[in-house]
Amino acid sequence: MEFYDVVNTRRSVRNYKPDEIPEDILGRVLEAARAAPSGSNRQPWKYILVKNPEMRKKVATLSGGQPWIAEAPIVIVACGSDIKYDRGGYMGEMSFLLDSAIGLTHLILAARAEGLGTCWIGLFDNESIKDLLEIPPGWNVTAVTPLGYPKEPKWTQPGKRKAISEIVAVDEWS
Repeated sequence: MEFYDVVNTRRSVRNYKPDEIPEDILGRVLEAARAAPSGSNRQPWKYILVKNPEMRKKVATLSGGQPWIAEAPIVIVACGSDIKYDRGGYMGEMSFLLDSAIGLTHLILAARAEGLGTCWIGLFDNESIKDLLEIPPGWNVTAVTPLGYPKEPKWTQPGKRKAISEIVAVDEWS
């Protein structure tokens, strides 16, 4: 699939088939996340693939009580760690959030290229999911996404978006 088609037709999917994802496809999607850039190439992320149906339901409950999340055959819990590396400026310990987001974005776009659906979930109970999945100290959940084949694929062009002039400035804020 052509790159710009992937970018322009990626959608948040909230209905999934129970079909398993073939290992070769899952491998390519995970490889895309592994290949993502990070500050000083430290890759301060880890992805927990939650496949057990009961565990998926628990993660869905801890993600704003959204049961549809557990419909997907895999729920990915993205985690990030403060790498204790002074990158300067105000980013400091929060840089793992950006690095983790870059990796998960690669994963989500690769999933779209493979015909898989995802939905970036930012509403979750960090501490409870950490307890559930035995995530060690120093690590935090940065996002959750179901991963699976959409029940009713709607790979359309994006809805209304701001004009380029509203999101881009040259040389100064304008």
